Formats: sequence, structure tokens, C-alpha cells
Amino acid sequence: MTDVSLLEGIATTRAIRRFRPDPIPDNDLSTILWHATRAPTGSNRQPTRFVVLRSGPRARDAKALLGEAFRAGWAEKRQDDGYEEGSGVDRASPKARMAAAMQHFVDHFEEIPVVVLACLQLGHYRADQLSSGASVYPACQNLLLSARALGYGGVLTMWHYFVEGRLRELLAIPDDVAIAATIAVGRPQGGHGPVRRRPVGEVVFDDGWGEPADWAVDPPNTRFAGGPRSGV
Repeated sequence: MTDVSLLEGIATTRAIRRFRPDPIPDNDLSTILWHATRAPTGSNRQPTRFVVLRSGPRARDAKALLGEAFRAGWAEKRQDDGYEEGSGVDRASPKARMAAAMQHFVDHFEEIPVVVLACLQLGHYRADQLSSGASVYPACQNLLLSARALGYGGVLTMWHYFVEGRLRELLAIPDDVAIAATIAVGRPQGGHGPVRRRPVGEVVFDDGWGEPADWAVDPPNTRFAGGPRSGV
């Protein structure tokens, strides 16, 4: 387990897309999933379920299906978002580095040690209802944070939808269960570190939409998305 505080973990848990091939020991995987299940859910109904794909026969077939889906999803996004254009032609640019990380991620998807399908038993929920996510996505974040605490990393994705029907059939996922996310988990090739986000003053309002919250300030040396900006 790494020596990281809760607040530091929240501020430094990056999306990891390059993984070492090392398997995750059972006790670590159990710890990660146990902490994921501590997340809150609506009316404490606890409808979140996890299908964990490691190295079993169906897991291998499922990873192959997902690899196909993720390569198709990235090819579409790469084209639509113009990753080959503008600053993307400079291999050292953030845009190009992101594209390279994504390409590596999809090209090596089948080699990822653990892939978790976060599912939602619908029951009182509707798959098309935005608020339904409140009973599954907090568990996904708990999973990523607990992985970070143990020295692992992960990334949450949605590209399973390209092959969802075949995936459901392969893994016998019932019709009344929604696949809410696919989460890849493993030992990072690189590392975690401070994430770049918008300044807190741009996204936090006080007493009404658009009203500045003068008390909402970024800590010193905060790094922002979209290039360097002055910290507080």
C-alpha cells in the first residue's frame, strides 16, 4: 500500500492507460472491490454489481470483444476530434501524447490484467435516467481511488456499447442489468500525479448561477487544463 492521504489521492488519481502485465493478487483485488462497495446508493438499495474479468476462458473472450470495441471507438473519436490535426502533428504536444496513450491502450487492451464491468440492477432505476448513475458511479470512483492507494491505476470508459449485445450473451448478464462502465485496472507503467482541471473559480458559483465564489480558490502551484495559468 502506498503512503497517500485521502485528499492527496483524490487530487492525484490520473486516468491510467498504460499497464504492466503483472496480475493483481487476489487480496489486493478483494480490497479494491470491497472499498468500491462502500459507496453510497439511492435509498441504500445497493444495486451495483461488478463482473471482474481476469484470465478465465470467458474473460479472455470478453477482453477480445472489448478490445475490438475499444479500437473501433478510438478510431471514430480520433477522426471526429481531429487528433491528427493542429497541435496533434507535434508528437511532443499534449494532444499528441494523449493520442499515443489512447492508441497504446486500445492496441493492448487484451493484455490488461483486470477489467471490471460496473453494472446497475435496474429495479427502481431506469437505464436512461441520468440520476440512476448516482447509485453506480460513486462505486466506480471508490474503485479507482482504492486502486490508487494500493499502487495500481485505472481508467473508466464506455466503449463497451459497441459490442454490448455480444458481451451480455457471453457473460450471461440479465436484461434487467445495465452495464454502466468498463474499468481497466493494473499496475501503471508510469505513475500518478497532479491532474489538470479548470480553475475552481470557473466552476463553483455562490448564491446563484454565474455568481463568483470568492472563497473558492485553488491551492498554490495548481496546474490547470488548457495550458499554464496563474495559481492562487
